[in-house]
Amino acid sequence: MKKSQSDMALAEYEKRPWLKWYSEGVPADLEIPEKNVIEMLDEGVKKWGKKTAMIFYGNKIKHKEIHEKSLRFATALHDLGVKKGDMVAILLPNCPQFPIAYYAILRLGATATTISPLYTPREIAHQLKDSGAKIIIVLDLLYENVERIWDEVGLKYASVTSIAEYMGSRGRFFSRARAKTLQAEMSTRSEVLQFQDLNKKYPPNPPKVEISPDDLAALPYTGGTTGWPKGAMLTHRNIVSVQEQVWHAWPGLEEGKEVGLAILPFYHIYGQSVILLGGALRGGSGVVFPRPDMDEIIDSIEKYGITMFYGVPTLYKYLADHPKIKRVNLKKVKHFVCGADTLHEETRRDWERETGREIMEGYGLTETTAVISTNPLTRNRPGTLGVPLPNTYVAIAHMEKNEFLPPGEEGELVVSGPQVLQGYWKKPEANKNSFFEAGGRRYFRTGDVAWMDEEGYFHFVERTKDVIKYKGLQVFPHEIEDILYHHPKIKEAAVIGVPDKDVGERVKAIVVLEREYRGKVTEKEIMNYCEGKLAHYKIPKIIEFRGEIPKTDVMKVDHKRLRAEIFKLEEK
Repeated sequence: MKKSQSDMALAEYEKRPWLKWYSEGVPADLEIPEKNVIEMLDEGVKKWGKKTAMIFYGNKIKHKEIHEKSLRFATALHDLGVKKGDMVAILLPNCPQFPIAYYAILRLGATATTISPLYTPREIAHQLKDSGAKIIIVLDLLYENVERIWDEVGLKYASVTSIAEYMGSRGRFFSRARAKTLQAEMSTRSEVLQFQDLNKKYPPNPPKVEISPDDLAALPYTGGTTGWPKGAMLTHRNIVSVQEQVWHAWPGLEEGKEVGLAILPFYHIYGQSVILLGGALRGGSGVVFPRPDMDEIIDSIEKYGITMFYGVPTLYKYLADHPKIKRVNLKKVKHFVCGADTLHEETRRDWERETGREIMEGYGLTETTAVISTNPLTRNRPGTLGVPLPNTYVAIAHMEKNEFLPPGEEGELVVSGPQVLQGYWKKPEANKNSFFEAGGRRYFRTGDVAWMDEEGYFHFVERTKDVIKYKGLQVFPHEIEDILYHHPKIKEAAVIGVPDKDVGERVKAIVVLEREYRGKVTEKEIMNYCEGKLAHYKIPKIIEFRGEIPKTDVMKVDHKRLRAEIFKLEEK
């Protein structure tokens, strides 16, 4: 029987043309251990228990200390009624309490659902109700938001902790000197329990629980472009798989010796899977930041001998603009990695000019346990998403049909691999639309427009939900933002579509000017700059100047918030 064009296109992707660019020794496929996350953690503690796991405001904490405290906390949670299959929420910034709570939850066979510290009470309530979590571990400074929705969501217990508890005397001194609040007054509810009291009260001997690699481990929520975020069901196998895939894709990393900067939030899958667990399972150390501080980040690179730097485009932009970056010694850093958002060419160029170092881009989603692809160490191609990890099949599909498009054509990026989520929590319709079977594999639709070149490298075009429709034509904000970033007077830019009854949507640009040019640049100047660089219908017809562009807590441009602010959209 004659093959269809879709079948022939799929056959081209199945050949995995990217394999020839893998660094020496990187296999096409790995044997993923039949283990759960806790088994991997316990093995790691036996090897590297005496090594430093975290450096928190100068306070060094060993792997075995995190392990012992997580055992105690698991015993406490069990006594509070947590059992296999339950959901437990974590509402914490980056701090030692996060892994202590996270590992304790997983050890009981329960699932950790992590919540953004920037969430409003309404958003916290949605995640607690949707996930079914009845116990929450929360920072004292954030507890007020939980108290306001306690009865609405039917919480049973809250375990409250403070940043100050693990800072050490030096960290507390400097925080007080800077007049930063370290602790908040707490509720008198008997169901509100102090984190440290529980750790002191209970012994480090929780019950043994049989945990399958296919049991649910984490339920992070994806940031929806419109509507409410959805819970992504990630199993122990998903998490273990991505650890093996990333580690083997970057030969040259050494177990027990790597030191990373833990700037990106642990609640987010990038910080959680790549940075937190990547360090814990391989005996690495992390310099932990509850919030980004550019001066302290730059100082820490030399002070602690950072070997791995994980960032997002905005972070690289801020650092490249910082006067201290030229003076810091970056020689020990093996890799500067970037993901989570589009790295504009201008940001890359500024970084390389100031530091002399390349950035390695990768790509992934919450739904893929953080990583799908990365640039090979020996063949970094700037401006691409790199090539898929071992065990990973990536292709380009038709936006509306379960059919494949040939290499070189733009379409929706789809992926099949052991790191892909099991499905969305309690969202059967979303699951029906997000997965399809082809060639004996289960493919997930990422919602991103991309294409693959003749060498097997993938190129990002746009999020499907961000595409602007002008008289039936597709306009990609990313393309316009790239042009605006090249303007010498523009520091940042974001592009969205504004509803228009005559043309569908008009292009609007939100622009942040360099400080010395603020108040000196007109809308017309920006439009004229775009002439000749963009088709007429892509040129922004509405320009808004701002002092800053709203970001998510992973420092991505918050397009959803921009739309909500401008059009006053209501979440449904």
